[in-house]
Amino acid sequence: MSTLPNPFGQVLVALVTPFTPDGEVDWADVEKHIDDVITAGADGIVVTGTTGETSTLTDPEKIKLVEVGKSVAAGRAKIITGGGSNETAHAIELAKKSEKAGADGNMVVTPYYNKPTQAGILTHFRMIADATDLPVILYDIPGRTGVPIKYETILRAAKHPNILAVKDAKGDLSEVSRVLNQTDLYYFSGDDANVLPSLAIGATGLIGVTANIAPTPYRHMVDAVNAGDLKTATAAHKALEPLVRATMTHVPGTVATKYILHGLGRISSPRVRLPLVGPEEWEAAQIEDEIDLVKDIPGVSFDNFRPDRNAAAGGALPKVAGTTR
Repeated sequence: MSTLPNPFGQVLVALVTPFTPDGEVDWADVEKHIDDVITAGADGIVVTGTTGETSTLTDPEKIKLVEVGKSVAAGRAKIITGGGSNETAHAIELAKKSEKAGADGNMVVTPYYNKPTQAGILTHFRMIADATDLPVILYDIPGRTGVPIKYETILRAAKHPNILAVKDAKGDLSEVSRVLNQTDLYYFSGDDANVLPSLAIGATGLIGVTANIAPTPYRHMVDAVNAGDLKTATAAHKALEPLVRATMTHVPGTVATKYILHGLGRISSPRVRLPLVGPEEWEAAQIEDEIDLVKDIPGVSFDNFRPDRNAAAGGALPKVAGTTR
């Protein structure tokens, strides 16, 4: 683990962006949801990431999410901007605006769609890290971007003074161990099912989707690992397993998370923006079957879970389209 102070926290929520039924950002719900997860144990919030539907947010929406997050957190949690871009110039612009808006860190995703070489990926990361004083988390998620950040590239990127961490959604724990042995990078699990295994080999924490629904057991898990209490950490992991499966396996995590949060009465609408759509009948049934297996999770009760398949159906076209520049 890094000898440098951790500027990000350990229990980070990959925040959903609540929308109204017509697909506009529901700012009241954004504020409420941020406050809810911080109160429940999160010490970091990643806004405008994959789970926040960054690909369909406008730049002004992304910057306002940072501003609102900082206002609601009021020093209780770090606010990390997670949008990035597959255009280096655009990513630099967003980083500068996010820094000005008060972001505490910048999570930079591997350029997607372009499929650059490792040299291009490294240059992209270095130029964004050069553009601000924000500490940077590299986001390695080849399932979405088409290209991994290779081991050698991570080692080279780690030499940059502003690149301090990796969010790993690749799931190769042997490579994580290898990098942890050779760098001072903080590692965050980007795969909800692998949080405890990652922590067990030296990861710092998580940037989690399921943490939108249940931050408290992740707080307990991380605190237990910090205290060397594997029994308590394992109990939290086991309790979370069916909820993680409900959230992450049947439809995109954003879709399932909003469906569940709405069913719990914690957001006003489960709406997502196209091309995402709400779960179809059979997908909703699978999610609900998994929820039926959830027992005794601190901070969450499914006794009054009332999912609304009709409210979740389809996807929205917002009034103003997001842009790539």
